[in-house]
Amino acid sequence: MSAASYIAPKPRELRRRVILPARLRMGAHWSDACILNISSRGLMIQASRAAPEGSVIELWKGDYVIVARVVWRKGVRAGLCSDDRVPVEEIMSLAQSPGLQLTASTGRSPCERRKRPRTHEESRIRARVMEFASVAVIAASPAGTAFAMLEQAFARPLAMISAALGS
Repeated sequence: MSAASYIAPKPRELRRRVILPARLRMGAHWSDACILNISSRGLMIQASRAAPEGSVIELWKGDYVIVARVVWRKGVRAGLCSDDRVPVEEIMSLAQSPGLQLTASTGRSPCERRKRPRTHEESRIRARVMEFASVAVIAASPAGTAFAMLEQAFARPLAMISAALGS
């Protein structure tokens, strides 16, 4: 092999090894993911619901949304390539922020923005409370109107009696 025909391999960009929880969106489906390494143009993730090669996904970490294409997939791991630059330093600083660390009391990450899904019973109770509140507002409205009408009806005779008594 001559030196002229040898093409040097393109140097790989520095990848930072991390373990960062994130949210993965594929179409209308959401799932949990974990970022395992990150560079300015791509990431390696682990997700139970990995997208097929060539599909475009969104990876959400904090306030950052990374739109990327799946370039390889092996089991639950996948390599993602982004057309835009990945904000590596900002995402890394999210992981080091003391306000976003796991707490022993809750067992959940404070940066988790999803609400836990409501159970059927919770939904039923919430609907009953809203129904009761709306009936109370509807009942209070005519009661307030009736009070104002009675006040006006009795105001004149009471004023006349008060004037006649001289008080």
